[in-house]
Amino acid sequence: MLRLDGKVALVTGCGTKAGGWGNGKAIAVLLARQGAKVYGCDLDLEAAQATRAIIQEEGGTAEVQVADVTRAADVKALVQACLARFGQIDILVNNVGRSEPGDPVTMDEEVWDEQMNVNLKSAFLCCKEVLPIMERQGGGSVVNVASIAGLRYIGKPQVAYSAAKAALMQLTATTAVVYAQRGVRLNCVVPGLVFTPLVRRLADKYAKGDFEGYVAHRHQQVPMGRMGDAWDVANAALFLASDESKYITAQQLVVDGGITAATR
Repeated sequence: MLRLDGKVALVTGCGTKAGGWGNGKAIAVLLARQGAKVYGCDLDLEAAQATRAIIQEEGGTAEVQVADVTRAADVKALVQACLARFGQIDILVNNVGRSEPGDPVTMDEEVWDEQMNVNLKSAFLCCKEVLPIMERQGGGSVVNVASIAGLRYIGKPQVAYSAAKAALMQLTATTAVVYAQRGVRLNCVVPGLVFTPLVRRLADKYAKGDFEGYVAHRHQQVPMGRMGDAWDVANAALFLASDESKYITAQQLVVDGGITAATR
């Protein structure tokens, strides 16, 4: 089950700058372990190359490059490079994202625009390039990585991030309906509180650098008593990318240890 042999997966944000396992890195490695050829991109070439090295050391196939997926020209070049290398794109994982603090009064307009670009426009641009390819091929699966911040207020004043992730879920659902008869499925993985290297940067932004206190607080927020990890997100992405989910489209797979159910 959940094999991806013969398939090509394009994964954005495939590196983890701080080391460890971020969502994109875990997704790329897991898809490769299941037989997919992976083409990844990241703003940090060294981080992307580290992901490629893991895949290759395990006997998988991967190529990576630098790309800013908030820029249309970069996305076009990325997609064409993937096609030139592997000849097809069967899976697209839109994984990039970033949270900045602020509300409409305290947040600068430039920060708002940047948050919309990285969390929402990036997926739009990638879909714009990849959906026609999948349609010509006769099918494909798009997995967008959203956040429960688009469903609930989870304790952080991150109005732009929350708005963008909510919009990403609606972008996914609407496009999924449009493409349902064209053989292309679109779904969202919706992670809750996940313990990745990003948490340290979040502690700097939202807890004045109190990393241990911030981690403890996030664990306590979750009904299961702990944050998830990048592999929880990756396993959900694998399911939605695979043929085992072939009758699932326009859906949100929430991976959050119960936090949204506990905060209705």
